[in-house]
Amino acid sequence: MRQSAVAAGLAAIAITAAGCQSDEKPAAAPATRTPTPVVTSATPTMSPTPVVRPHHSAKPAAVTTPAGSVPAFHYRTSAVTAAQLGKSWHSGCPVPPGRLTNVTMTFWGFDHHAHTGTLVVNSAVVPAVVASFRGMYDARFPIRRMQPIAAYGGDDDKSMAADNTSAFNCRLAVSDGPPSWSMHAYGEAIDINTLENPYRLNGTVRPPAGATYMDRSNVRPGMIVAGSAPVRAFAAMHWGWGGNWSSTPDYQHFSVNGR
Repeated sequence: MRQSAVAAGLAAIAITAAGCQSDEKPAAAPATRTPTPVVTSATPTMSPTPVVRPHHSAKPAAVTTPAGSVPAFHYRTSAVTAAQLGKSWHSGCPVPPGRLTNVTMTFWGFDHHAHTGTLVVNSAVVPAVVASFRGMYDARFPIRRMQPIAAYGGDDDKSMAADNTSAFNCRLAVSDGPPSWSMHAYGEAIDINTLENPYRLNGTVRPPAGATYMDRSNVRPGMIVAGSAPVRAFAAMHWGWGGNWSSTPDYQHFSVNGR
């Protein structure tokens, strides 16, 4: 009976000791572990799959950036409706609203703060667009504003006069050639900082206020020149730049096929 009691006592001590095990040394204070941040938006690559998952659900808005703090680049996508496109789309356009996507993303402003804007693009080019604007944001290339051209009634001249960065607009190409759809009508072209990067055709500068920026040797903030962040970013996606057009340079323009 005494041996059984002793054995039972030893078993109880062993069970108690097992329940109190710890990976920490007895003399050391518990260590506080700092959670590792989770990155929610990886750099996209070109892909034939047009669907891109939203990375966050924040509504488009300016982002307040405290001194010394720069928010990470974020983007999200959403479906486009005919009502949202307003006068920038109509029956007979080369792509329907269902093939377009809203891309709402972070951009760096002329005020040295992060902001949020939206482009309407062809769903097939979302990865290339996001990657390019991520590159510009990382390089702190300033963008004035970024709104769908529907905010200007589909009027390209009004959008350019506002120095607006935009993409989709169902319109014909502005050129000397026969009438043809602009690459903007397919959602596969983007105009950036239209005032700082005007388009010259037959001696006419568009927008007119951009004439002061036709001297491309005097590089100022927001201007797109050879080797600048936008040119590098889109070249990596194999997009062409209108600034390379010899007789009618369009410094604001980038497109899938260079037209």
